[in-house]
Amino acid sequence: MKKQGKTILEYTLLIILACIFIFPLLWMIFSSMKPEEAIYVDMSSIKALLPSLHPSDWLETYKTLFARFNVPQYILNSIVYAVVITVGSTIVNAMAGYAFAKFEFRGKKFLFGLLLVLLIVPVETIIITQFTVVHTLGILNTRLAVVLPMMANMFFIYLFRNFFMAVPDEIIESVKLDGANYWIIFWKIMLPMSKPAVATVGTLSFIASWNDYLWPLMVLTDTEKFPLQVAITNINTTQPVYTNQVMAILTISTIPLIIVYIVAQKYILQGLGGSGTGIK
Repeated sequence: MKKQGKTILEYTLLIILACIFIFPLLWMIFSSMKPEEAIYVDMSSIKALLPSLHPSDWLETYKTLFARFNVPQYILNSIVYAVVITVGSTIVNAMAGYAFAKFEFRGKKFLFGLLLVLLIVPVETIIITQFTVVHTLGILNTRLAVVLPMMANMFFIYLFRNFFMAVPDEIIESVKLDGANYWIIFWKIMLPMSKPAVATVGTLSFIASWNDYLWPLMVLTDTEKFPLQVAITNINTTQPVYTNQVMAILTISTIPLIIVYIVAQKYILQGLGGSGTGIK
């Protein structure tokens, strides 16, 4: 009986916690599906969590938003940045993790120790240095300036290194006897055996790129190259500002993240929970 009561209490608390997190999301979505004045009229009632009672109003806000702003261009920019960063980050960090896991070279332990130290350094402390490097390279206000600094990530290298360490050396040696070089081993053996790490790094890279606001704002001045997150600020400050339109653009920016996380949730849990244990 005690166990049953404990289970009921746990599920009750989890449901309450889920409602607390879901409430702002539902309010955002349904506020984008009703007229501006209805948002404030319904604020103090349960109607705040319901869309407009007139289905014809549901997409009207989105039509107006797309008419006022070049939203498709902003979405396309974000998709391009996120895809390039996701693919590039997976390859670059996987190769670095492969080197730390399976190669022997001078200064390997020192470099890996330095890598672990850099894990605790906040990104904000090096962002000015990154900006200086980008300025020196002469790539400011280009798409390359947005994606290049986000390719390498200390945590992702550490994650891949732990997964690759779990791959037995005997497998690599047997493949070498068949004439495979390190590049073939990397593509044909290491990456396929580390799918949870690839999915985890890919998903986290996509989310980080999609949500990134500060860095694109620093390196871009051409509004046509702005990602969606930077464009949201412009939409939120361009007079007249309509709350339902702000909620609409926030809903659009949230949908891809939800989809990506739902699809890759299983692999993320395996990647973060099984890193370095040999779990595949």
